Amino acid sequence: MPKLILIKHAAPLVDPAKSSDLWKLSEAGREQATRLAEVLRASDIKAMVSSEEPKAKETAEIIGAALGITVETARELREHDRRNVPHMRSRDFISMVELFFRKPDERVLGSESAKQALERFEKAVEEVLASHDEGNVAIVAHGTVIALYLASHSGRSGFELWRAMGLPSYAIVELPERALKQVVERI
Repeated sequence: MPKLILIKHAAPLVDPAKSSDLWKLSEAGREQATRLAEVLRASDIKAMVSSEEPKAKETAEIIGAALGITVETARELREHDRRNVPHMRSRDFISMVELFFRKPDERVLGSESAKQALERFEKAVEEVLASHDEGNVAIVAHGTVIALYLASHSGRSGFELWRAMGLPSYAIVELPERALKQVVERI
């Protein structure tokens, strides 16, 4: 049975002066991505598609190089759009994200509601799966949109998934049912 492997990118180099969608991987993040590639080696990934955001793309490129897989990108796999949100203290950000998941129809953080972000991400995932219909497919993306997707297909709490999934982490979804099989919270 083919699988969708949703990978949350490795640790970025946080630069409060830049929007998080521009952050690149830190040195520790590059090391994490290399370790993740070894963990994923047994997953028999046939195709890998990444968000265009640097931290996700770099994660995918490190994994792809280690596994001999060409990496494609798709713009709509990006994170929930919060480019207009200034850098926050961690506890304030977590509180806003909890509100984001609790009020999915409202724009409480950034320029997309949770519902809008999920619809965009889910459509992008379906396009990836339609164009790669043989074997296991990996998508490298971001915590919020991955948690939204997993919650919509499992009944689990999106916020709890978001909190649990570290940098990097991944989830395995069985196809064609879109059934959540496993969440690996930390590498």
